[in-house]
Amino acid sequence: MGRPEVLAPAGDMEKLRFAVAYGADAVYLAGKAYGMRTASGNFTPEEMQEAVRYCHERGVKVYVTVNTLPRDEEMLQLPKYLSALDEMGVDALILADLGVLMLAKRYAPHCEIHISTQTSIVNAQAATAYHELGASRVVLARELTLEQIAYIRKNTPKDLELEAFVHGAMCMAYSGRCMLSQYLAGRDANRGNCAQPCRWGYRVVEEYRPNEYMPIEEDEHGTYIFNSKDMNLLPYVDQVAKAGIDSLKIEGRVKTAYYAAVVTNAYRRAADLYAADPDHFAPPQELLDEVWKVSHREYFTGFYFGDPKTQHMADSTYIREWDVCAVVEQCDEQGNAVLRHKNKFAAADELELLIPGQPARAVRLQEMRNGEGESIELANVPHMTVLAKLPCSVPKMAILRRKK
Repeated sequence: MGRPEVLAPAGDMEKLRFAVAYGADAVYLAGKAYGMRTASGNFTPEEMQEAVRYCHERGVKVYVTVNTLPRDEEMLQLPKYLSALDEMGVDALILADLGVLMLAKRYAPHCEIHISTQTSIVNAQAATAYHELGASRVVLARELTLEQIAYIRKNTPKDLELEAFVHGAMCMAYSGRCMLSQYLAGRDANRGNCAQPCRWGYRVVEEYRPNEYMPIEEDEHGTYIFNSKDMNLLPYVDQVAKAGIDSLKIEGRVKTAYYAAVVTNAYRRAADLYAADPDHFAPPQELLDEVWKVSHREYFTGFYFGDPKTQHMADSTYIREWDVCAVVEQCDEQGNAVLRHKNKFAAADELELLIPGQPARAVRLQEMRNGEGESIELANVPHMTVLAKLPCSVPKMAILRRKK
């Protein structure tokens, strides 16, 4: 069995560089329009061209989201936009609207067509229909179980690739088609402008007691309908791959570059372990622990194992137990490094050093100076240059972090 693709989010150029450095086979991103995450930085045409060049030089593919449900006035500029993406050499377009699909075939003939999870594909017939319309890949609905995915794989054309979300936030809707945002905030989630009302705090008010606010709670029978956990399938990469998934998709274009690096690194290492021995996949605990070192909510396994009730919870508070202290900008063979400060740290602190493709290791800086070469005990100026002695040579974009 081959190794599944690791598909990482790239909300801006910095996040893209970290995702690529930490093992992404492909990245997905958006321009300033027609994408489902307007809250992420996204890419101007010039930045998009640079992103394609940067990725292709490193053997990484670029998929561009054009997966909003556009109105007619928005469709008028779409042919020009699609033609530009085609000329840039974008590898694939992620689409959700049939009209957009037809335009993409005409104006971006060199781009593969991937069908977004926004279309809510939950059966083999729908997947096959999109294949017949020209799609090379479908992103399956997040409500499917592994058993259902395996059935779809068995009953669809072999050259149709299957992609699925394996990590990150889950929309409280049917594969992202949420109506709450537009109703409550006047912001259309299906056109990329979600206000995320599923994560607001809610209380129930009974009509005859207007000043009594009752919390929405859950027991064994139900029901928290607004707050959701984050998905984490890292321990089950082998089962996802064996069910027939060709691409492991990580959610998070509005997350940090650190998130992109850590989560991409974890899934790439897991995918490599699976490819090396598919029948004896046993990721070490230190690898499983990696995704707990980014900002996240309570983890769960989504619908993959057929237990959707566990999605809902009383508290959607983010867990943030680690700080990024610095990023390596350059390092010589003796371990003399130039660091870019991110959060406060001291020379005496025990830090963790994260290098692409490797387990994190504990380190202490042997010496620390500021950009003028003066010895310092504490780095606490935002974005300051720190000169430090590391125990070994490390690549650019290695990360130093500290538990809070």
